[in-house]
Amino acid sequence: QVQLVESGGGLVQAGGSLRLSCAASGGTFTSYVMGWFRQAPGKEREFVAAVTRGGGRTSYADSVKGRFTISRDNTKNTVYLQMNSLRPEDTAVYYCAARQATVISTTTQYNYWGQGTQVTVSS
Repeated sequence: QVQLVESGGGLVQAGGSLRLSCAASGGTFTSYVMGWFRQAPGKEREFVAAVTRGGGRTSYADSVKGRFTISRDNTKNTVYLQMNSLRPEDTAVYYCAARQATVISTTTQYNYWGQGTQVTVSS
């Protein structure tokens, strides 16, 4: 059983930056593709970014390309989401997820989920 704990959310003005972290425990971190998803009020959970087990390949939603960067540190069992040039429409609860697979998925077909961290971007 893998436990995922997100941190780093908060309130930021439009144009600002935040870095989210997700610490994993209880499993072999390098066995998992790691992803970030978000869910705004009244909307479905949507894919944001993902990274392969070794960190060599990444995938992003079109809405965040060029602004967000996903990375992982396998020595610390942690995945990060650097968010720059934040916009009010980025406001959501951000979730970290782990997928026991070799390839990235942009759907919610992940095995484990964190509790989420709130990101609020003011205009």
